[in-house]
Amino acid sequence: MRYSPIDTQFFINNRKRLVSELRPGSLAVFNSNDTMPTNADGTMPFRQNNDLFYLTGIEQEESILVICPGFREEKKREILFLRQPNEHLEKWYGHKLTKEEAKAISGIETVMWLQEFDAFFHHLVVMGNAENVYLNTNEHYRSEVVVQTRDARFIDWCKQRYPLHQYHRVAPIMSKLRVVKQKQEIDLIQKACDITEKGFRRVLKFTKPGVKEYEIEAEYAHEFIRHGSKGFAYTPIIASGKNNIVLHYIDNNQPCKTGDLILLDVAAEYANYNSDLTRTIPVSGKFTPRQKEVYNAVLRVQREAFKMLSPSVVYFDYQKEIEKIMERELLKLKLVTETEIKNQDPNNPAVRKYFYHGTSHMLGLDVHDVGNMHNQVQAGSVWTIEPGIYIKEEGFGIRLENNVLIGEKRNFDLMQNIPIEADEIESLMNS
Repeated sequence: MRYSPIDTQFFINNRKRLVSELRPGSLAVFNSNDTMPTNADGTMPFRQNNDLFYLTGIEQEESILVICPGFREEKKREILFLRQPNEHLEKWYGHKLTKEEAKAISGIETVMWLQEFDAFFHHLVVMGNAENVYLNTNEHYRSEVVVQTRDARFIDWCKQRYPLHQYHRVAPIMSKLRVVKQKQEIDLIQKACDITEKGFRRVLKFTKPGVKEYEIEAEYAHEFIRHGSKGFAYTPIIASGKNNIVLHYIDNNQPCKTGDLILLDVAAEYANYNSDLTRTIPVSGKFTPRQKEVYNAVLRVQREAFKMLSPSVVYFDYQKEIEKIMERELLKLKLVTETEIKNQDPNNPAVRKYFYHGTSHMLGLDVHDVGNMHNQVQAGSVWTIEPGIYIKEEGFGIRLENNVLIGEKRNFDLMQNIPIEADEIESLMNS
């Protein structure tokens, strides 16, 4: 484990909060993610299902959590099923959790081996007064799942074997629980932000004309990993020149040229919690007057958004207000005219030619974290604020992004120590 252990009580409390949301006579099941293949016998790095991690702290593949609050035997109201260690696994893949280790991490008293699951699950379903079965699936608002997940296979298996039970979605409950962050989570996100800061400061010193985008990526990776992160929170975007008007440019294979800007949408994870930073810097260490003019316009919008994103605000209303602020900035920059605004299509306002994405999203175990974007923003949730202006005809774009903890009265910028002022960026690049 690269990160400091998370207090077991955190996972115990999360399970208690889940149980309080379940109907009487319920059973809930959470599966680990699959280990995904690449080619031949290759596999992608394993990443645990976030809901299972949130409830147990277990990061091992082929794990299952079953919660049956009404079961007669108290010690079996929570059961964690794990892959049983053996000599072959030890030789090829290293250490697998013992029952004692899993109990210490999760606080779950009863840990059983995976081969015992079918028989014991049948006992719980039939003898545990479990009329309501809660099953998990990915219901994220941006999900475009095209593979059958472990959860999806389990849903099919369960419904075929027990067709007369009442089935329910647990995803909305988990989404509700995960939106407001607890102190331990805020501390972990802050740690991810602090590691991201170290990477960004390293890159400011490293960047100069002639370096390749992938060399900058390597500088980030070095700094992130040496500070206990597993690496990038998401595929890094290191977009120089005309590439930085492309929102999800990830090739990172071009040389950085004198006079160009580099958009750096790169951040670290820590203990499975994510940060999400974007900065735009000049390759030569100094912005041109026009670049700085646009840069400062984006920064003003970001600061207005910081003040506006507050409890009781609904995201989509907030987005419309941000577009009005951006509209004023685009007028000053002479990118749009009063006539264009007057004659614009309300469903496709003129501002979207230069600002064509949302300003914010929730952040946590997922980079685009779970939660209903149509609900009011809640105090204790963590959001990004990331306005941008992308000018195809001038060959550059600028985006600035910080991570913000929403407060009852005022917000807290988790990235307040990361340089953002244009003058400070130039000073650090030239020092």
